[in-house]
Amino acid sequence: MYFKKPKNVLEGHSKLISSRTEDMDESLDILCPKCKKSVPTDELISLFNVCPYCRHHFRLGARQRLQLICDDGTFTEWDKDLCSTNIIDFPDYDHKLKNARLESAETDAVVCGVCSINGISAAVFVMEPFFLMGSMGVVVGEKITRLFEKACEEGLPVVGFTVSGGARMQEGILSLMQMAKVSGSVKLHSNAGHLFLCILTDPTTGGVMASFAMEADIIAAEPYAHIGFAGPRVIEQTIRKKLPAGFQKAEFLLEKGFVDMIVDRRKQKNFIGQMLKMHRKGGNP
Repeated sequence: MYFKKPKNVLEGHSKLISSRTEDMDESLDILCPKCKKSVPTDELISLFNVCPYCRHHFRLGARQRLQLICDDGTFTEWDKDLCSTNIIDFPDYDHKLKNARLESAETDAVVCGVCSINGISAAVFVMEPFFLMGSMGVVVGEKITRLFEKACEEGLPVVGFTVSGGARMQEGILSLMQMAKVSGSVKLHSNAGHLFLCILTDPTTGGVMASFAMEADIIAAEPYAHIGFAGPRVIEQTIRKKLPAGFQKAEFLLEKGFVDMIVDRRKQKNFIGQMLKMHRKGGNP
């Protein structure tokens, strides 16, 4: 048999907390899944959801990230009303979509718009981990495609944050088609001479990683983020070999040249601002 349960544990990390800290009682403590230490919720929020002991980066909702990087009061959302439907009549998909909207308070798995970052205008997209694990369906692909096209028309750089389990299986081949569609809009934006900066967060996998996430001019990642196409267990079962320690972690990919740098969340706004300033085209406010 070619597929069997591996003897070694490849993904033995604790399950990440799925609840957003913005919805939690600030008097409660949260157990860090990496170092197993308790952190008061109010302290965690003040540190941008980064563990003070081990620098573990908890997952953030899209709106939380926007609050961290956008100048106050400058974000304007684009295509807010676009939302997924059960286009191939996949069993129980309508129910999953309803639950995802309730859990994330979003219409789909990405938020797009324009804002100012340290005084420089940029188009931004932020994927939402609490909406079906940031999976890429038709609406996600359409919203990001429209963002790149509009950014190209307005002469804006694009800043993106990815977090995704990959293409959305409930939308079949239509979800996979988004890889090529978004890549085409990224190329259009690039040909016009505009900057695309992408920050990969935990996890960035599957079709998202295999397309626009890795097509940016500057590719950064958060510490310890899991980044890859197929999961480690699938790869090991296929090649019948044990993978190197830390395989598909951001630090491993930095060493191999797949990402340009690792940026702590607490430094990301200044980092993005510096990159936008360095690559600013004449006349762009």
